[in-house]
Amino acid sequence: MSKKLELLLPAWDFEKLKYAYAYWADACYVWAPMFSLRARTNAFTMETLKEAVEYAHSLWKKIYFTANIYAHNMKIKPFLAQFRKMVEYWPDAFIMSDPGLIHLVRKEFPDIEIHLSVQANNTNWAQAEFWKEIWIKRIILSREISLKEMKEIHEHVPEMELEAFVHWAICMAYSWRCLLSNYLSNRDPNQWTCSHSCRWEYKVYKEKNDYKVIKTPSWKIEELWDTWRPTIYEPLEWSYYLEEQERPGEFLPIDEDEYWTYIMNSRDLCAIDYMKDLREAWIISFKVEWRNKTINYLASVWRAYRKAIDALEAWKDYDVNELMEELFSIANRWYIPGFLAWNPWANAQFYERNWGFQTELFIWPIREYDEEKGLAKIEVKNVLEVWDTLKIVTPEKIWEQKIEKIYKIIWTNRSDIEKENVETKLEEVEKAHGWSFDVWINMDKNPWKWWIIRKNIEKNCE
Repeated sequence: MSKKLELLLPAWDFEKLKYAYAYWADACYVWAPMFSLRARTNAFTMETLKEAVEYAHSLWKKIYFTANIYAHNMKIKPFLAQFRKMVEYWPDAFIMSDPGLIHLVRKEFPDIEIHLSVQANNTNWAQAEFWKEIWIKRIILSREISLKEMKEIHEHVPEMELEAFVHWAICMAYSWRCLLSNYLSNRDPNQWTCSHSCRWEYKVYKEKNDYKVIKTPSWKIEELWDTWRPTIYEPLEWSYYLEEQERPGEFLPIDEDEYWTYIMNSRDLCAIDYMKDLREAWIISFKVEWRNKTINYLASVWRAYRKAIDALEAWKDYDVNELMEELFSIANRWYIPGFLAWNPWANAQFYERNWGFQTELFIWPIREYDEEKGLAKIEVKNVLEVWDTLKIVTPEKIWEQKIEKIYKIIWTNRSDIEKENVETKLEEVEKAHGWSFDVWINMDKNPWKWWIIRKNIEKNCE
């Protein structure tokens, strides 16, 4: 493989963009205001998009604009008007999905680089051939295809660049095409406002059915052999219904046919053990997805995949166990490789409980440093106590720091808090409660601006 491998990270605001590049992203994808499927949680404006491009290119990094809506007639004209402005900013590529919009953009801007969004359901080589004919440079492969299928796509269309997701929260629906969240809480998964209704608490009820076994006709068996579908389907003996905790008396039927159904708590995709296989399937861009995760979550994921990609580029092995330890430090619902090697069937669901787990707690980034006093100012997300052992996470390494002093900030002239000349003093305390106040703690080294603090759960939260 001659092309350089790419670690592609998302950013929905400028702070996340800066952290992504600090933690070794080769490229970031950001969302166009109004015209992406993540518009509701996107903090970028047209003005800050321009600044984002300038910032990325100052670091010799790439940046992609995501404009992947499927437009109704009324949105075509405003989409093209905004697109013309975005072209002037010179992003490295646009991520799109609507064939009609791609057609219109191609006619007006024949030379811009377009990557085909995963929302276009890129599942086979015939699609790749079609998109090659209208000069799509890269396709982002569907999350539901296997390594074998990825290789076949490359073999048929070797000119096409291939991008694949390697880490994300798996949706129990097909590529976020889910109506549960929309139906139960009026929040659309494809607008990045999913309420994760599939992970709420439900009671299950059942009633007796009277069905017979349905056998797939013999002439269909050969055609279905590679689709993971059963040749014999036995309908459920019972009909099942769900009652959500906050909706007593409202019963939701769970239907099933010969193609099965899945609902409830999906596990998380982690492809850290399959990076070499993905490279051999001619994946050149390794994409991380998230939904409103913390900087700590992002930094841990980025560090792990950066190490794996660097090892692949050098044709060396990497320590999977070491990288998995990093990934288990952050909140997760236990990891699976998605559909890369096989259909996970029931293993895709995490039935044990409806919340995640992790080995470490995020405290918060370091905001200031007083070199004379050897103190660092931090925002506190989780409880912090004297004698806790902290882990200081940097893009390059992780090291430990024992807390000996915690100082709470006290305003001595609170009535003048809105004025510039605010007077404060420091009060020593034994504990800082989560989300309560900023504190100063002892810090041996002058921290770089991208350092992050966390602590081990087993040692500190028993």
